[in-house]
Amino acid sequence: MRKTDGLFKLLGLCLLAGILVAGVLFPVVGAAGVASNRASETVDSMSAELANVPPPLVTTITDSAGNQIATLYDQYRIPTASDQINEAMKWALVSTEDRRFYEHHGVDWKGTLRAALSNTAGGDTQGASTLTQQYVKNYMINVIYRDDPVGQQKAQEQSIARKLKEARIAIQLENTMTKDQLLTSYLNVVEFSRKIYGVGAAAQAYFNTTADKLTVTQAALLAGMVNNPPAFDPWSHPERATERRNLVLDRMVDNLKLSKADADRMKTEPLGVVPGGPSKPAANCIGAGPENGFFCQYVQDYLLSHGMSKDDLYTGGYTIRTTMDQRANHEAKMSAQTQVSKTQKNVANTLSLVRPGKNRHEVVALAANRDYGTDASAGQTTYALPSGVYNTGGAGSSYKIFTSAAALQNHVMGIYDTLPVPDFYVSNVFTGGNRQRCPLVAQGTYAYCLSNAGDYGGANAGMPLQTALATSPNTAFVILEERTGMGPVVDMASKLGLRETMSRNIGGGEVKPDSKNPGENKTQTAYFGPTDKSPGQGAFTLGVSATSNLEMANVAATILSGGTWCPPTPIGQVQDRTGKPIPISEQPCEQVMDEAAANTLAIGMSKDDQPGGTSAAAAAQVGWNRPMIGKTGTTQANGSAAFVGGTPQLAGAAMVFRPEGGSGGLCDGGPGNVYTCENGNMFGGKTPARTWFGAMSKILTPNDPILPLPPSDSRYERVR
Repeated sequence: MRKTDGLFKLLGLCLLAGILVAGVLFPVVGAAGVASNRASETVDSMSAELANVPPPLVTTITDSAGNQIATLYDQYRIPTASDQINEAMKWALVSTEDRRFYEHHGVDWKGTLRAALSNTAGGDTQGASTLTQQYVKNYMINVIYRDDPVGQQKAQEQSIARKLKEARIAIQLENTMTKDQLLTSYLNVVEFSRKIYGVGAAAQAYFNTTADKLTVTQAALLAGMVNNPPAFDPWSHPERATERRNLVLDRMVDNLKLSKADADRMKTEPLGVVPGGPSKPAANCIGAGPENGFFCQYVQDYLLSHGMSKDDLYTGGYTIRTTMDQRANHEAKMSAQTQVSKTQKNVANTLSLVRPGKNRHEVVALAANRDYGTDASAGQTTYALPSGVYNTGGAGSSYKIFTSAAALQNHVMGIYDTLPVPDFYVSNVFTGGNRQRCPLVAQGTYAYCLSNAGDYGGANAGMPLQTALATSPNTAFVILEERTGMGPVVDMASKLGLRETMSRNIGGGEVKPDSKNPGENKTQTAYFGPTDKSPGQGAFTLGVSATSNLEMANVAATILSGGTWCPPTPIGQVQDRTGKPIPISEQPCEQVMDEAAANTLAIGMSKDDQPGGTSAAAAAQVGWNRPMIGKTGTTQANGSAAFVGGTPQLAGAAMVFRPEGGSGGLCDGGPGNVYTCENGNMFGGKTPARTWFGAMSKILTPNDPILPLPPSDSRYERVR
């Protein structure tokens, strides 16, 4: 460097120092005062942000007992108080970054001039920012502008304006905070690479310890990193990290905080970091593990749909106590994967459990045969299998619940009234059947016709509705659907619990089952009805459309709650970072069915597990002896199947389906031997029922009382 260049540079730095002093000490001087006042407003605004914008913290998700199951975060940070930080850490940082920290008042003018002279003379390049100024810059970068690259760039630009703002804020902070508070705040904000922020998280991630137990060498390593975290990352650059740590030890000697002999000895020690990379929890629901991940995902989806933003969820430092019972969730998972291998291609077996109640319907378990995770080769998935609505997952004849409920509610039929059960039936109401089997009604329009999957006694056979629910003849329920009307049936499906399911199936529009205006039901004709051009689809009662397994579990909970629908909630309580409870705006519970009718429907559904019922074999395998409601279902070509059931204590639904779709069905060769095939033999009484009973027989222990179902009401027992 030429002497003239050095002189000009020195003059420039002195001018900068003069401007900083003038701007800080004398903000209003003549015409320049106007600009300084504007700068003061900006500084005040930035100071307010430092005071009012809290740093991102980790959100913790727990089970119903308060045991942690997952963490969600954007920045891994563990808030640490001053007395939780080893003094060695504080002195290592001060020694290497700001030796005059306890002498200056936010801006080290001596250090600034010393750095200017050293840099001008061609010596070692020195910085002049104090720890207080660095705290301001780090807060801007890591907190205020963490998602704003432009703001981050401005917070680091080498300009007089930025230095002036930073210096003035630093002085303001020195007037309102103690040195120990500033040092502690700095150590809670600064980055230590790999999204690890603050000394509390760094101690855990780097050394599997806490900040109060950091050794001198560990503290020296961390203190050396703050200057350039990526460059001194001990896993990526161990040699650089070692050199930097040793430099910090030397500066601690210079600052009289460490003897030279101790420093020399410590320089020979290994870095001692956790092998293989930092020890920190997963930043999302993957951390919940293969069993609990589906529940964690539902919690996240639920909160995002109830007013919380993802940024808030991942940075707010909330403690979210869920309604999940880990034991129940484990048993649900074990039962699901006992029936279907976790690595079986294109077969998902799910089980959702909900606790009935007239004030809340708490989700207790969400499980699948597949593990929750990102390793597709191991059969893992992050799709919300137990709670989502999948086009390939139909609940089959379990939709007959809605036809029966609507018939009871509207006094069309009682549970002991007799339904005709012909072997083959041609509907005089619905259309759209198989051209080869059904008669032509009008040009290009065919009647809706169907047959039963089993033998129910011949063309003139009949049976009580209660028996029909247990044995599930198709023709009987299409006849009941005709008598009841498609409008009340569709409406009842939504009311009892298929809120998201129905919304998805009609393209997101509002359900208006009795509307005659085709403009209000643009896509409804395909699944529901009626419109002025179609009476609806008779196969609705056979469960042909995509269905949420969780919502079917909530249907059972609604029936067992005396016809009271409540949203299936996974939330017990949400607390903010200070421990204050945060209310979540959830839909209120609704009385969607007359209580006496709902109780009578429960009695109507109480024979499925008995001899002759479609789930009797599965119930007998576990020695089931509790009063319950139940209904099986199987879709066309045996491509999916379901079982919906419940006791007064716990309701649930199991569903097996092909998540990737494709033609063909599912074959059930017994527990652990379920696979895709062309000609399926799957039924709701097989894999789904075995999954439900397998879990429930272990979740409800001998210590849980055997409770009766509510009594039926004569008004809904016999109508005809």
